[in-house]
Amino acid sequence: MVNVQENDSSGPNGSTDLGRRIRTVREAMGLSLRDLSDRCDVSAPMLSQVERDETSPTLAIADRIALGLGLSLSQLLRLGEGAPLTVIRKKDRQKGRGKSGHSFETVTPQAAGQRYIVSVHRLKKGASTGGADDPPIHGSGSRETLIVKRGSIALGIDEEEHVLSSGDSVTFEADLPHSIMNGGDGEAEFIAVVSAGLRQLQ
Repeated sequence: MVNVQENDSSGPNGSTDLGRRIRTVREAMGLSLRDLSDRCDVSAPMLSQVERDETSPTLAIADRIALGLGLSLSQLLRLGEGAPLTVIRKKDRQKGRGKSGHSFETVTPQAAGQRYIVSVHRLKKGASTGGADDPPIHGSGSRETLIVKRGSIALGIDEEEHVLSSGDSVTFEADLPHSIMNGGDGEAEFIAVVSAGLRQLQ
């Protein structure tokens, strides 16, 4: 939790982690202190003090900073939880399978604050995604990149069809209705990388 007291003397495992998280995300986004200040309506000097752990923000200010970084407050607070590295063995991947001949495995961890999801998909001949048993269309502002590993697929989006073969890739707005069909002679396999809420960061 964020310590709402102005004078905070907590150690490295306390609220001081918040300043480090804010600085890490800000720098990863390529934002200066002034840029973030403009986005969250918190003064640059205050942001600098928070990042250097010279003051602990109130919940209201921490919430504004989180929104300026394109995160919810709970996501920002949880970014530092867990180990800095996660290994997922092939046998431990989260798996899903629909009745339409579409199967997939998620290779990224199910962690709070995760900004992207990477999954491996397989489509049997004539199968397609977008069925009743498949995951729903991604949330507002999501973008998706597909990389075809084997076979060929046809991406249907915005009333157009785009045929992709092994080695091809495509990036599109994933919150638009779309489907992926295997019109080839054998099984198709592709990797999907979904980044959430990128429009909020622009």
